Amino acid sequence: MKKECYLEDPRFSGIAPLAERAWLSSPTMHREEKFYVDEAIETNWVSTIGANINEVERAFAQRLGRGHAVALSCGTAALHLATRMCGIRLYGQPATGHGSLEGRRVFCSDMTFDATVNPVAYEGGEAIFIDTERDTWNMDPASLELAFEKYPDVRLVVLAHLYGTPGKTEELRRICDRHGALIVEDAAESLGATYRGRETGSFGDLSVISFNGNKIITGSAGGMLLTDSEEEALTIRKWSTQSRDPAPWYQHSEMGYNYRMSNIIAGVVRGQLPHLEEHIAQKRAVYERYREGLRDLPVQMNPFDAANSVPNFWLSCLLIDGNAMCRQERTDLRADYWTAPGRSCPTEILEALAAFNAEGRPIWKPMHLQPIYKGHDFVSAEGDVSADIFRRGLCLPSDNKMTPEQQDRIIEIIHRCFD
Repeated sequence: MKKECYLEDPRFSGIAPLAERAWLSSPTMHREEKFYVDEAIETNWVSTIGANINEVERAFAQRLGRGHAVALSCGTAALHLATRMCGIRLYGQPATGHGSLEGRRVFCSDMTFDATVNPVAYEGGEAIFIDTERDTWNMDPASLELAFEKYPDVRLVVLAHLYGTPGKTEELRRICDRHGALIVEDAAESLGATYRGRETGSFGDLSVISFNGNKIITGSAGGMLLTDSEEEALTIRKWSTQSRDPAPWYQHSEMGYNYRMSNIIAGVVRGQLPHLEEHIAQKRAVYERYREGLRDLPVQMNPFDAANSVPNFWLSCLLIDGNAMCRQERTDLRADYWTAPGRSCPTEILEALAAFNAEGRPIWKPMHLQPIYKGHDFVSAEGDVSADIFRRGLCLPSDNKMTPEQQDRIIEIIHRCFD
């Protein structure tokens, strides 16, 4: 529906568009970032070495109780090198130019951004997608057990913590340990979240954080790889700088990549880190305001295991009850819906929010439904939970700089969608 249609719809009478856009999740900057960036420029340390890089690596390794941290250009680069390292640890050094997972199957979270699983393809592996559980919207332990029964030779699992909510990490870890499998932990969205008192980023054999512009803290770009092995950290640093050998000329004996973080980006991350808990508290307040403001509607907020975990509340999400869904049809490239009294759907709510100057997003489309991964196996113990959450769910404007007045108007718009 066109923007003008929502503005003229009698259901939305009396609601004016927001004067300032309400973003899904935008950067929140402070004074310290400029200090460290200026220092890097003034001292001429603007490339891929410098004090900011050294400090953010030290700080994140210490915070997460890991032996070593390697600062990289983005979270995807970190996921790639973590996946490559696990492949080599499991199957040995590949032939020059070949992927470390050539011809091997890998179990992967199904409901996530494709950056989580694409590195498996980079390394020549075949992703097998594991269904989602309703309790946390993360990898389902029962489905993972079923997958190991079907594919007992698999030795690598790539799991993500969705929207800042930890998965049942200890249970997933026990399953992997029983089957001799390594874990690449994608904590890109969940920095600062805890499961049974431990922060995400500390559970994987190798773990990854992202500092993309929309994350809980940002460097504008950047990522961090975490490992407890000094040898792995040294190897990954070498790979990230084109695998240059220690020769007096440019010599390369294995595949390398241009993946190192710059000292300027590290300066932004360094300035952001002291504000992590502040950002989490602000995000939690957004989540709680939505939960209270929408409690009279046939919807639920994205769930978490309150007895064991504390999310970072990066994104607040909504799941519409099945019996309150209006008719909605989606193809690979478009979506349509048909209004009905007392009912709504993600497409209607997202379009209405956009018409009133607020940014929302669909839930991640599950990987097993992506055209690029057509034909890859999908294992579920319950019957495609991922697809059901995608059909009924959406991400709400979750910016920690939203005013209560902005959020109240967003809540009112959502109510009017169900009129």
